[in-house]
Amino acid sequence: MTRDDDSPDMTAVPEADSAYKQQALAALATVAREPGASKPDAILTAGGVRRRFGGLVAVDVDRLEVQRGSITALIGPNGAGKTTFFNLLTGFDQPDQGDWAFNGGSLRKMQAYKIARLGMVRTFQLTKALSRLTVIENMRLGATDQAGENVFRAVLPFLWRGQERQITGQADQILAYFKLDTKRDDFAGSLSGGQRKLLEMARALMVQPEMVMLDEPMAGVNPALKQSLLGHVKALRDRGMTVLFVEHDMDMVRDVADWVVVMAQGQIIAEGPPQSVMADDRVIDAYLGAHHDTDLSTMDVHELDLEEAAELATHPREEHQQ
Repeated sequence: MTRDDDSPDMTAVPEADSAYKQQALAALATVAREPGASKPDAILTAGGVRRRFGGLVAVDVDRLEVQRGSITALIGPNGAGKTTFFNLLTGFDQPDQGDWAFNGGSLRKMQAYKIARLGMVRTFQLTKALSRLTVIENMRLGATDQAGENVFRAVLPFLWRGQERQITGQADQILAYFKLDTKRDDFAGSLSGGQRKLLEMARALMVQPEMVMLDEPMAGVNPALKQSLLGHVKALRDRGMTVLFVEHDMDMVRDVADWVVVMAQGQIIAEGPPQSVMADDRVIDAYLGAHHDTDLSTMDVHELDLEEAAELATHPREEHQQ
């Protein structure tokens, strides 16, 4: 599948307050602030998705809809089930029950690479760049429907050389936009953590996606590259793509998200614009426990995790008798 006519223009500079952002905010303005709220134009829907690991229910989502053209943040304390839910939606794991759809088509039991070809791609918290390949080689791998991948055509270069030149040109354009063009011929393993995040995001765009899903894009990134990554996340939406991302950095969530979905213990407990969600008592309880008088928007979630770990080490929870 190719979408050459709909591919984003990576040379265009998005406006600070783009038409896409205004469209997303207008569409979400009348949406109910409640879990599982219906969206005017949902690109991704999920219903009754459950995933168990032994006796542990990791994901138990009754309903989720993601508005087309928006940036939606999926937040929650550690162990809430966010990454597991991501894996289910993108075909890297299969649920015990439930169904989910992209552009109205069911993704149930569909393999991850087929989901990506439909235009829904993801990145990982721990980057998946192929360290012993160069940056440009990693980029070429992201393109779909390559004639040279066929074992019989591969021995006949005249059948795929032209397409490879086209793919390389597209990759160079995207690398230049992400300011990775100077690393073009370096091994991916030589890049810093932040540069690998950029490479993974850039490689995802080789699919010409409609929706990009980012799993903790700021994890392990040094402060010097954080602003660059923030700008690129906004730019995805401002070029017509839908973004769903998992993140612990509340500053990032407030800065880039149009809509926030909160998970706790595998369930969606709240939805809404960033400021209203962070003032929701259910969210404060899920994140802060006894810190009821603390403003969630000012808290560092990683500090809270460390505080909880220290408390558990001092006062371990009692085992419940079966």
